[in-house]
Amino acid sequence: MRLLVLGGTVFLSATVAEEGVRRGHAVTCASRGLTGSPPPGARFVRWDRSDDPPADLGDHDAVVDVTRVPSQARSAVAAVPEAHWVFVSSISAYADAAEPGGGPGRTPLLAPVHDDLDPTSSPEAYGAMKVACEEAITAGAASATVVRPGLIVGPGDPSGRFAYWPRRFARPGEVLAPGRPDDGVQVVDVRDLAGWLVDLAEGRTVATVDAVGPVEPLAGVLASMAPDADLTWVDQDFLAEHGVQPWTGPDSIPLWLPRPAYDGLLAHDPEPAHRLGLRTRPVADTARDTAAWLASDAAATVTGIGADRERDLLAAWHDRPR
Repeated sequence: MRLLVLGGTVFLSATVAEEGVRRGHAVTCASRGLTGSPPPGARFVRWDRSDDPPADLGDHDAVVDVTRVPSQARSAVAAVPEAHWVFVSSISAYADAAEPGGGPGRTPLLAPVHDDLDPTSSPEAYGAMKVACEEAITAGAASATVVRPGLIVGPGDPSGRFAYWPRRFARPGEVLAPGRPDDGVQVVDVRDLAGWLVDLAEGRTVATVDAVGPVEPLAGVLASMAPDADLTWVDQDFLAEHGVQPWTGPDSIPLWLPRPAYDGLLAHDPEPAHRLGLRTRPVADTARDTAAWLASDAAATVTGIGADRERDLLAAWHDRPR
């Protein structure tokens, strides 16, 4: 198979390119070349998608694209319309984050935003642009798979969200666990997702599906990483009162989301993807490999509160009026 990976140098797209090369496909990575190099064995083509496609882009049987920029989706599918497209969207495309068990055909989508916005301009801008990208791909490609992943985790994650926890458990002492032990968490390892995306490209699968793992209680996820950790569960209202941010950022506790407003975000139905062949490894394996990556890469990104902030929060929690 002649596989075009748009990007191919960072995290998911790089892992897709690596998997394509491993399977013996003729892989081309097309990007601006600003964030790294494609894996060994892949051909590199420099392409800024605000420009016309390069003359040496070539012909391709399948394309994998992860863009969030509507104009990029439109220009790329116009350049390679005859291929089967596997477009990586996001569960952020859904308008309802509160209802568990959501998915295509059950949960409404955000209204598409066809302009190229800064994704930080509003909470919904990222997902709304993903919806516009989906529309461009399905309208312009010969055939397409639309994949909406949940939280993608594992070695090489530039967001640093999941990596917070292996890094935290490498440090001794009492651990602040956010929210409630039974809050649901749902992740997908980047390597499992990438392999499945190549499967979908090989099969020219026509579907729209969420790419998610099983829903597990946060207590079980944390215990799988560090069975003997000294966890102290801290109420979400207390965290909010003390200015702790959910999900991501320098003053956040990753994997924590306010409930019930976000009961559904990490609780999508995993069965449709499972029926299409997605297999996910245990979270403990992902955590182990993420910890090894952190130990080997001093420049690896980790987001979330630091040790001093955690210590102060725990002290305030223990001293609160009862």
